[in-house]
Amino acid sequence: MRAHVVLPDDLVEAIDRLVGKRRRSAFIAEAARDRVRREGLLRALKETAGVLKAEDYPEWATPAKVARWVRKIRRESERTHSRRAKLSA
Repeated sequence: MRAHVVLPDDLVEAIDRLVGKRRRSAFIAEAARDRVRREGLLRALKETAGVLKAEDYPEWATPAKVARWVRKIRRESERTHSRRAKLSA
């Protein structure tokens, strides 16, 4: 799709120096995609801020507790994987 976009001369010149005139559109499209993705992530963070309450997750209270919790989850995952591997063998 074509779109008419007005950009400052100095910005277009800087883009051209970086990627050349023939790569200008691709560069701008990639930059716009990156910005759209970043803005989407920021919006998701803002919308979900506070969803997890500290009192609901005591295992995340300290770095040591988090490390124990991660090790426990990994052990459980490894056991599940081992059982499934044995069943499919």
